[in-house]
Order: sequence, then structure tokens, then C-alpha cells
Amino acid sequence: MRKDKENAINLRRFGKSYNEIKAELGVPKSTLSDWFKDQKWSNDLAKNLAEKVKEQSKIRLIKLDKIRGEHLKKLYREAEIEAEAEFKKLKYHPLFIAALMIYWGEGNKLSRNRCCVANTEPLMIKIFYQFLKNICGLSTPRIKAWILYYPDLNEKVCKDYWCQNCGLKYEDFNKSIKIIGKHKTRKLSFGVCNLGVSSSYLKHKILRWIDLLAHDLADEKYIAGVV
Repeated sequence: MRKDKENAINLRRFGKSYNEIKAELGVPKSTLSDWFKDQKWSNDLAKNLAEKVKEQSKIRLIKLDKIRGEHLKKLYREAEIEAEAEFKKLKYHPLFIAALMIYWGEGNKLSRNRCCVANTEPLMIKIFYQFLKNICGLSTPRIKAWILYYPDLNEKVCKDYWCQNCGLKYEDFNKSIKIIGKHKTRKLSFGVCNLGVSSSYLKHKILRWIDLLAHDLADEKYIAGVV
């Protein structure tokens, strides 16, 4: 038996992988595979190594997820702290308050990163659009809209309507979604406009703003002052 094969067998029996044997002896993996392909003990070892690698990979992923989770937790806490400081300055701004009330009632609460309002009333969409641009400082390309409409509506007519009444442009729209079938009791003349932006950071800020506003409005001293 050639010496390098004998050494390879010894290393393999000690649980070395093909990569480790190749690095130590310089024997190509294709040669090692040919030497060991009919050896049951080697095949069993390969399975054990594969399971070990899988387990190590799983552990690495768990560690990475933990690091990522801790990083995101810190980032979202920073967003909330920033929101608390900004709320004190913006709490009397009519556009700020109006947009938060709209989002509180009509906004997406479930998605982790989608800050989106859907409505059939163009003024609501326009107010939230102005809020994203003028309060949140977002550039127009980041803000996207899309239309939900029934087959009896003309997509272009709907899009023209929302552009004319909300200050949107055609390039602000993503692909529209057509609902198959017609609602029996609710007639939508121009569909439902969805407007928003994808940002987990902003989502945390908006939800924190709403929470602060809700507590302010529900405060007994505030209510007593109004009365």
C-alpha cells in the first residue's frame, strides 16, 4: 500500500475530514473519495461529520440570530428614545397629530417594517404623504403607493384620480392589485389607495408617537383642561 494512502487511512480513522487530510497530506479530495468510497467505516464517519457540521452550523446561526436580535433591540430602543424627544417638539404640530390619528385608525400595525395607510379618502392619503415627506424627512422615491381595485374599475382612471387628489406621480406607484369579483354592498369608485414606506426604524417611532399621543389625550388633567 502506498505510504500516503496508509497515512490517509490513519487520519481518516481518527475522524479527520477530507479537507483536513488534503491540507495535511496534499492528496486531492477526488483521490480520497475513491480510496474510501467502499469503506463502510468511512461512510459512517462521513455521516457523523455531516451531523457534527450541521449542529455546529445550527449553533452559529443561533449565535448570529442572538447578536442580530440584540443589535435590532438596541436599534429599536434608539428609535423609541428619538421618538420621545421629537414628540415633545411636534406634539402641537397639526400635520403631525393628524397623521398619527390617521395611522392609529387606518395604518398597518402587524408588519414589522411596513409603515402603510390604506383608505378610499384622498385627503387622508395626502395628509399621510405630507407627513412622510415633511415630518419624517423621507425622499419621494422611498414613498410608494399602490391601488387595490375591482374589475369594473379602470386602473388608469383610478391612478389619475389619486395623482390629482393626493399630489402623487405615476412613478410613485407600484403595481396595482385587482380583486377578482365585485363587492356586493360596497362600491369603490376609485379603488383603495395604499401609501407607505418600508422602515422598521420609522415603524417603531410611529408606534411610539401614537402611544405617547394616546396617553397625552387620555390624561385626566388634559381632559379637565379641555372641559
